[in-house]
Amino acid sequence: MLLKIDGLRSSYGPIEVLHDVSIDANSAEVVSILGSNGAGKSTLLKVISGILTPTKGSISIEGIIINGFEPSKIVKMGIIHVPEGRHIFPGLTVKENLLLGGYFENTENNKKSMDFVLSTFPILKDRLNERAGMLSGGEQQMLALGRGLMGKPKLLLLDEPSLGLAPKITSEIFQIILDLSKQKKMGVLLVEQNAKKALEISDRGYVLVNGKIALSGRSKDLKSNPEVQKLYLGGKNV
Repeated sequence: MLLKIDGLRSSYGPIEVLHDVSIDANSAEVVSILGSNGAGKSTLLKVISGILTPTKGSISIEGIIINGFEPSKIVKMGIIHVPEGRHIFPGLTVKENLLLGGYFENTENNKKSMDFVLSTFPILKDRLNERAGMLSGGEQQMLALGRGLMGKPKLLLLDEPSLGLAPKITSEIFQIILDLSKQKKMGVLLVEQNAKKALEISDRGYVLVNGKIALSGRSKDLKSNPEVQKLYLGGKNV
């Protein structure tokens, strides 16, 4: 198993946000995390990537418990976090942003990764020497994903990749995520408000409610669950 989380708790000061969360994810699998604003979805990704420290429970990657590891060590293990809002460096060029994603890799690996990223996102090749802040929203999201891929991820943590994007670009981004997972045998943990799209491309899903796992199962079963339909799919079976 690539990722296993057991009984995870995490707090912001005295306020506990995650309560006994247990999830898992395998290689070449997309796992969606659904929930309303404030449910704890982004907090979960931050705890996995080492930005926040759990107060209880365990997180293991390929059987190695990573509780307390520095974020840099977690990145070196192949756990790459693409945060909500993209957080690119607007004053740097596209190429410079990508190379920052491969900071811990050697020159040869970075060259191979750069070639792969530019073949996956051809528009970035045309923009390579432009400042990242000049890109459109969709292009910036492609850059954020590309920067994540430069770290050669085993597990990609994606936080709201569709945020602020037009439906057509959202569909394109989600198809790329699915293809990458299967082609590169990469696990993907997908936090996403667009439940319809998330369930379309994911193999399994979890629903977080007030920091607790309320539902879990295969994505196709969650899509037909009346409660999921009511809360996240506009009352429709999609």
